[in-house]
Amino acid sequence: MSDQHSFETLAIHAGNTADPLTGAVVPPIYQVSTYKQDGVGGLRGGYEYSRSANPTRTALEDNLAALEGGRRGLAFASGLAAEDCLLRTLLTPGDHVVIPNDAYGGTFRLFAKVVSRWGVDFSVADTSDVTAVRAAITPRTKAIWVETPSNPLLGITDIAAIAGVARAAGARLVVDNTFASPYLQQPLALGADVVVHSTTKYMGGHSDVVGGALIVNDPELAEELAYHQNAMGAVAGPFDAWLVLRGIKTLAVRMDRHSENATKIADLLTRHPKVTQVLYPGLPEHPGHEVAAKQMKAFGGMVSFRVVGGEDAAVHVCNRAKLFTLGESLGGVESLVEHPGRMTHASAAGSPLEVPADLVRLSVGIESADDLIADLTQALG
Repeated sequence: MSDQHSFETLAIHAGNTADPLTGAVVPPIYQVSTYKQDGVGGLRGGYEYSRSANPTRTALEDNLAALEGGRRGLAFASGLAAEDCLLRTLLTPGDHVVIPNDAYGGTFRLFAKVVSRWGVDFSVADTSDVTAVRAAITPRTKAIWVETPSNPLLGITDIAAIAGVARAAGARLVVDNTFASPYLQQPLALGADVVVHSTTKYMGGHSDVVGGALIVNDPELAEELAYHQNAMGAVAGPFDAWLVLRGIKTLAVRMDRHSENATKIADLLTRHPKVTQVLYPGLPEHPGHEVAAKQMKAFGGMVSFRVVGGEDAAVHVCNRAKLFTLGESLGGVESLVEHPGRMTHASAAGSPLEVPADLVRLSVGIESADDLIADLTQALG
């Protein structure tokens, strides 16, 4: 499919060719481990074993590449599996990475507790500050890692600016695009080398699948990643790939509604007497608002806020919510609420990435905004 088509068209059609046998308009779930060969080495379509390649996963990977404007997409069993494959492909013992001071707790745990054990060092920097990132770089820096918007403080990084810093340092720029999705932001076009996704979130969109993805433009890096994907084996299963493909078809319309609802929620929270700070890139007073407006189509469905009364009050809000389901993860059609300090970011406690104890994070769904506002109002008391 031509990359000249609109995003909405690509989301539905890229990688989703009709089944040549039956004409089915949705790619079949190839729930198969091995494939008949026409003589030794005579592979049909290049398929021999589903860890190496599977037609349903291929459809998803082609779709992901099209949506991010990349040459190659790779689908994994989870977002952290994708990150692990990337780090072990890019890095060797003695290398160094700059990571954000506001990152997903699982990403920090991977660096601090796993990757560091085989001799890779990292430094923490505020990636919204170009000078701070430049200062954190060492002669051993091989990658700069960015989340924008970040999790859970919704920090914004100027991707094009940091891409320039990375190029000057001879390092790769990795951008976790999970919060924005490719509908709202396309990091490769802004100079990133690798895009990371937890497809569990907005790409799947229905809280029924766990997955991850990497998308790149560099053919050599793509081959190296594909080699490690096969060698390490944490691939997306065919049914999981099918579920993500299904979710992506409605990504554009869902992200429009997520963003619309989140804007209304953020407006409510800015006026509530029990809220001390609202973190949402769509607010003019949000740090990085101008950068977000420049590099994003809209501001997404994630909102964080801090409350009067500290940690106990934040936990109380989470427990009182009814329509907002108390739970980890994000990006589904249903709204979620969580306390990052005790939940998704507990692994960052005591580190430079520790989040404020009075912070509440919302994944704003696509329900009626009026109903969501009513629920938050009662939860805040």
